[in-house]
This record gives sequence, C-alpha cells and structure tokens, in this order.
Amino acid sequence: MKEDRQLLVITHLSQLLDFVTGIGGLIVPLILWGTKKDEIIDMDRHGKAILNFRISMLLYILLCLPFIFLFGLGIIGLVVIGIFYFIFPIISAIKASNYISPNYPLSIRFIK
Repeated sequence: MKEDRQLLVITHLSQLLDFVTGIGGLIVPLILWGTKKDEIIDMDRHGKAILNFRISMLLYILLCLPFIFLFGLGIIGLVVIGIFYFIFPIISAIKASNYISPNYPLSIRFIK
C-alpha cells in the first residue's frame, strides 16, 4: 500500500461534479474508492465516509420533497442540503490533505 493524499483530496472534491454533470459526484468517488481502496492508505475510510454522506444527503432530499407541497418548508431544507453538498466536500478535502480523518456531519453510517 502507498500513501497518496492528492488522490484522497481529489476523491472528496470529485463530489462537486454534481453541480456540473448531475450524477458524476456519486459515480467518480465510487469508482475511485472501489478501484483504489486496497492500494491507497486510508482510501477505504475516506471512500466509505463519502458514500455514507452521499446516501444520507439523498435520503434527506427525499424527506424534504413532501414538505415542499405541504408548507414550502422543503425548499428551505433543499437549500440547506445544497449548501452542505458544496461546503463539506471542500472541508473534508482540506482535512484529507492535512492527514485528518473525514467527518461529514449528519451522515448516517450505512457502509461500515
């Protein structure tokens, strides 16, 4: 196994592809994690954190949708989730470059 902090940073930042492609922010980290988790130190831990965050945010989006029709509060929830989608991958990329474990708040651990 070798250490590659740049690839860990790229893996976190690749989530931002959602703002350009729509779904690339899920596919690229999934491919990087799946192919490099046994080759790069800490890739397995970072990849799992990313996927847990992505699945959690998708769940929160699905929970907000009914509230759009009920009270319009779902729109506020979607805006907050959008901010999380943008800020936390950047924060985690900075942490990865400084040898700090990823920590995505409000992330449910689906993959352990």
